Amino acid sequence: MNTHDPLFWLVVITAIIALSFILIAGAMIAMAVYVNRALKTVNRLEEKLDPIITRAAALTEQSTAIAVQGRQIAEQFNVMSGHLSTATLHLSESAALIKEEVRGLTMLADETAEMAREKVQMVSRAIDTTHERVATTTEFIQTKVIEPARELAAVLAGVRRGLEVLVAPAPSPINSSYADEEMFIG
Repeated sequence: MNTHDPLFWLVVITAIIALSFILIAGAMIAMAVYVNRALKTVNRLEEKLDPIITRAAALTEQSTAIAVQGRQIAEQFNVMSGHLSTATLHLSESAALIKEEVRGLTMLADETAEMAREKVQMVSRAIDTTHERVATTTEFIQTKVIEPARELAAVLAGVRRGLEVLVAPAPSPINSSYADEEMFIG
């Protein structure tokens, strides 16, 4: 056969096609072997997990419907992926805004705490000053008003007793008795 002869090329193409069929058959046999191994494994699992296998058989009947639904779900996942990426973007923007707000609130809380500390110190100083002034005023009133008033009251009490002694009637003699006193003598 000559390489310029079309029949030669027809034989070559036919041989290539035959070789392809052989390769496909080999692949099918390999797949059959793998499927057979998988089937044996499934049979062993079926013995152990019979209720689940029963449900799997029902699911196998619905595999075509599931495949269609799988494609629909994949499409929905693609749409959801877009929505989730948008939501993630919005969430990151929101998180950044929240961080800024929290930073602002933290600064405000720090300023408020500092101001509150200053006010507490100011009130404490005012209380200390007021206490000191009350103590000073109390001491002043004690020394300048109450002590002289006590001394004056003592002097006046002494003057009153002295006047009572001077103005009092003359005492009766010791040997005379009064009518009222007779009742009490024993």
